Order: sequence, then structure tokens, then C-alpha cells
Amino acid sequence: MRQFGVMTTTREDLVDITALVAQTLRESGLSEGAVLVYSPHTTAAITVNEGADPDVRRDMLRHLARMVPQHPDFRHAEGNSDAHIKVSMLGPSQLIPVTGGELALGTWQKIFFCEFDGPRRRTVWVQTLAGA
Repeated sequence: MRQFGVMTTTREDLVDITALVAQTLRESGLSEGAVLVYSPHTTAAITVNEGADPDVRRDMLRHLARMVPQHPDFRHAEGNSDAHIKVSMLGPSQLIPVTGGELALGTWQKIFFCEFDGPRRRTVWVQTLAGA
């Protein structure tokens, strides 16, 4: 398994990590199969979505904040229950196909690290899975 760091600068952010995942894939030498991109944090997720228009990221964060506000009557003492819930909604990982040594993403797709309790220094794990 390989890993790389991500430094987030705000409490909530969607950080494009596509280039970092692609670099990790190149270093692995995998030509066919998949990569599992995983966040080992309970308050940070991984998602794939449109990366061309930054308004998509803004819209996603605003809608998630409306769905799960930061300070309702949560009992968790750390004050970050909303972050835990958002991660459960999006998930801690994405499985991305690899073909010809490249990430098989759609034209507009990017891989995002989803920070919900920053700013922090985070880690992303990447596991290559060889095709049969």
C-alpha cells in the first residue's frame, strides 16, 4: 500500500487529489486493474465528481451543510458529529478502474479528498489491485 499527505486549510473542503493518485499509480507500475483510494479518518471522505467547475464543489459543501448542520443538538463531546455523519454519507473510499496504466475516469471526473473537520494534515492510502 502507498500513501500521501493532504493539508487542508478550512474546516470543510473538497481537495482535488487526482494528480496525486495518478502519480502514485505511475510509481506502482500497475497497468490493468484498479486503485482503492481510502481515507483512514473518521471525519474525511473520498468521492469522485466533476472537477471542471468549482461551483460544483461549493454546491456540494453547501448542500451537505444544510442537510447536516454543524451545531444541532448532537451529544458527541468533540463537536464534530456533523463531520462523522457526512463521511458516512459519502464513504471513506472509492474504487477506480485502471487501464493502460491510467486512471479510467470520465471526461469531467476528478477524485476529491473531502475534509469535514479541518484544517488538518491528513493521509490518503492508495492500494493497487491487479486485474486478472
